Amino acid sequence: MSPRTLTGWRKSSHSHFEENACVEIGTGPGVVGVRDTKQPTPRPVLVYSAGAFAAFLAQLTAER
Repeated sequence: MSPRTLTGWRKSSHSHFEENACVEIGTGPGVVGVRDTKQPTPRPVLVYSAGAFAAFLAQLTAER
Protein backbone atom coordinates (compact mmCIF):
# COMPACT_ATOMS: atom_id res chain seq x y z
CA MET A 1 0.00 0.00 0.00
CA SER A 2 1.26 3.42 -0.88
CA PRO A 3 1.49 5.93 2.01
CA ARG A 4 -0.45 8.33 -0.26
CA THR A 5 -3.59 6.24 0.21
CA LEU A 6 -3.55 6.64 4.00
CA THR A 7 -6.17 9.04 5.36
CA GLY A 8 -7.34 10.60 8.60
CA TRP A 9 -3.91 11.82 9.69
CA ARG A 10 -3.95 13.04 13.29
CA LYS A 11 -1.31 14.12 15.79
CA SER A 12 -0.44 12.13 18.87
CA SER A 13 -1.87 13.56 22.07
CA HIS A 14 1.65 13.30 23.51
CA SER A 15 3.27 15.45 20.81
CA HIS A 16 4.99 18.67 21.82
CA PHE A 17 3.63 21.42 19.58
CA GLU A 18 6.08 24.15 20.65
CA GLU A 19 9.08 22.30 19.25
CA ASN A 20 7.23 21.02 16.18
CA ALA A 21 7.95 17.52 17.47
CA CYS A 22 4.78 15.79 16.36
CA VAL A 23 4.10 12.21 15.43
CA GLU A 24 1.05 11.59 13.27
CA ILE A 25 -0.84 8.43 12.39
CA GLY A 26 -3.03 7.74 9.39
CA THR A 27 -5.04 4.69 8.45
CA GLY A 28 -5.86 2.60 5.42
CA PRO A 29 -7.52 -0.79 4.92
CA GLY A 30 -5.81 -3.03 7.48
CA VAL A 31 -2.79 -0.75 7.97
CA VAL A 32 -1.59 2.18 10.08
CA GLY A 33 0.98 4.73 8.91
CA VAL A 34 3.28 6.70 11.21
CA ARG A 35 5.14 9.85 10.20
CA ASP A 36 7.25 12.55 11.86
CA THR A 37 6.20 16.12 11.12
CA LYS A 38 9.80 17.36 11.50
CA GLN A 39 10.69 15.63 8.23
CA PRO A 40 10.46 17.68 5.03
CA THR A 41 7.54 17.09 2.66
CA PRO A 42 6.99 14.51 1.31
CA ARG A 43 7.43 12.95 4.74
CA PRO A 44 8.61 9.35 4.93
CA VAL A 45 5.94 7.04 6.34
CA LEU A 46 6.36 3.79 8.25
CA VAL A 47 3.44 1.45 7.48
CA TYR A 48 2.42 -1.33 9.89
CA SER A 49 -0.34 -3.87 9.81
CA ALA A 50 -3.28 -2.90 12.01
CA GLY A 51 -2.60 -5.97 14.18
CA ALA A 52 1.06 -5.09 14.71
CA PHE A 53 0.17 -1.50 15.61
CA ALA A 54 -2.53 -2.69 18.05
CA ALA A 55 0.01 -5.01 19.71
CA PHE A 56 2.46 -2.10 19.98
CA LEU A 57 -0.15 0.11 21.66
CA ALA A 58 -1.21 -2.71 23.99
CA GLN A 59 2.41 -3.13 25.09
CA LEU A 60 2.77 0.60 25.73
CA THR A 61 -0.40 0.87 27.78
CA ALA A 62 0.34 -2.32 29.75
CA GLU A 63 3.47 -0.69 31.17
CA ARG A 64 1.55 2.20 32.77
